[in-house]
Amino acid sequence: MIPVLVFDIETIPDVQGLRALNGHDSDSTDAEVAAAAFAARREKTGSDFLQHHLHRVAAISCVFRDNEGFRVRSLGALDDSEEKLIHDFYKVIDRYTPQLVSWNGGGFDLPVLNYRALINGVTASRFWEQGEEDRDFKWNNYLSRYHTRHLDLMDHLAMHTGRANAPLDDLAKLCGFPGKMGVDGSQVWTLYQEGRLAEIRHYCENDVVNTYLVYCRYQLMRGQLTRAAFDAEIDLVRRSLAEVDAAHWKEYLAAWPLAANR
Repeated sequence: MIPVLVFDIETIPDVQGLRALNGHDSDSTDAEVAAAAFAARREKTGSDFLQHHLHRVAAISCVFRDNEGFRVRSLGALDDSEEKLIHDFYKVIDRYTPQLVSWNGGGFDLPVLNYRALINGVTASRFWEQGEEDRDFKWNNYLSRYHTRHLDLMDHLAMHTGRANAPLDDLAKLCGFPGKMGVDGSQVWTLYQEGRLAEIRHYCENDVVNTYLVYCRYQLMRGQLTRAAFDAEIDLVRRSLAEVDAAHWKEYLAAWPLAANR
């Protein structure tokens, strides 16, 4: 089988970049720099959501599914740099040429990763391949919106119509999966300032598992999985998570009745 890589990122304000761009004095704290950027953005657009290039990657979590099984993990260690996290992500693509799957990855995650790879000087040759070295990539690559090496499930299911986009949490729960557990994206900056990066990574891992489960339901809908194959895949995910001795997966499984998804 072609390896499947489901990915999600969590981000924080690029405080160092904001200092350089906005000329903050050295006495300003990181929280003050970020708050000023949020306020300026809110005044300009009505939302405090910063532009993509002003996000710094704090966590990258992945589901990897291949012939050897199902795995979920966050890349790198807690103290790894942003550059290391991004390098590790593109290294997986270089090595395996996987099917990429995301929820809003085309609208957020990949643009952020691309900008931050540029800023950090990270090489990602396989991801940017368009047929120069591998002719197959001329007709199907990671970059073109309607090519399939990257499947943005949210965009695809909405028929590339933004007004039809749906939240992952809603779709996961409507399909009988647990959805988000406790944390949401609006809390990431606060958690990061409190030194709770492990919780951010757990939240990100939760999202990629939900995305993978919705992807399985999508493959069932397309006829690419039979009902028996879908049930077997769901059971594999359950068993794989149960083997991990981690509180966030125990909570996740407790919220996922065995009768669901049948």
